[in-house]
Amino acid sequence: MAIAIYRRYRPKLLREILGQEAVSEILGSAAKRDRIAHAYLFFGARGTGKTTVARILAKLANCETRNSDKKFRAEGEPCNRCRPCTEIDEGRALDVVEIDAASNRGIDEIRELKESVKLSPSSYRFKVFIIDEAHQLTKEAWNALLKTLEEPPPHAIFILATSEYEKVPPTIISRTQRFHFRRLPLPIISKKLTSIVAADTLNVDPDAIELIAAAGDGSLRDAESLLEQLTSLEETVTLDSVERIIGRIGIRKTAELAEHILKGNLPEALTFIAKVHAGGWNVVDLTKELIHYLRRAATLKFDPEIKSLFAEELTPHEMKLLEAHAALVTSEHLVLMKAIISAYSEMRYSPFATVPLEVALITSLKK
Repeated sequence: MAIAIYRRYRPKLLREILGQEAVSEILGSAAKRDRIAHAYLFFGARGTGKTTVARILAKLANCETRNSDKKFRAEGEPCNRCRPCTEIDEGRALDVVEIDAASNRGIDEIRELKESVKLSPSSYRFKVFIIDEAHQLTKEAWNALLKTLEEPPPHAIFILATSEYEKVPPTIISRTQRFHFRRLPLPIISKKLTSIVAADTLNVDPDAIELIAAAGDGSLRDAESLLEQLTSLEETVTLDSVERIIGRIGIRKTAELAEHILKGNLPEALTFIAKVHAGGWNVVDLTKELIHYLRRAATLKFDPEIKSLFAEELTPHEMKLLEAHAALVTSEHLVLMKAIISAYSEMRYSPFATVPLEVALITSLKK
């Protein structure tokens, strides 16, 4: 069985982690000084590197090269060659225990974990417990884990990973070192996908890569999984094929509709929507993307300084389009945006997918 793309290209060093420079720098600095803590909480959006960094941290704690070579330790990275590093990368390290809290969330499972914590590592320096989706643990399970986190044995390291930070009890949070994993900017995901396409000699158009990256919604893993799905279905992946398969309109088509609207070209806008609907694309998603696009244009119009933030979400060509459209925005368009937002709310539950959007545009743009 072929190994999934997101697993084949999973980073093995802190410096390879994309978009989480602050996390990599702090953990690398701690590793250089051999000051790895006993409990961590990694939180943030899915597919941003939490579990990957947890495994790298497990390697840092147990890397034999680091423990025997002070000069190498100063690099703050695992060697990826010694037995612990190799076993952890291959997922067969007995002293690195990964627990999926979504399916092991009860007090009985945590009691078993507590008993396991008491046992010394079988062959490593530290025993590392990685609890993924930690927010799924029950209240009783958290209470059972609390004392262990507060006073763990010297050979144990806990790494909790969650995408829902607000569900983790404050008593647990206060006993961990906390690291926030932010959503990855679109250019970073696009660049990574481009390198994968080149390395695997895949036929994927640049425009298609941009849409795949955008569909990942800040998650590199989701984007990589989507790339693998599309390349297994199509010999040559184009923008049209991506739009057809995932049912999502690319930002350039969204920008085309936005231009018709901002210029007051009602017939062109209605024709565009009709073609999208006839082509089988999701008009509700198109409307959602349109709202986001118009929001960006309006914000850029009244706050030019925000351009640097939008540059993290858009390609240079898309940024030029947005700037041109921002220049067209007037106060009347803000009223139109409210109408489109109301239309979107109706469309989500209406059997007539295009009607609310068409009515909103006709009402607002008719001469």
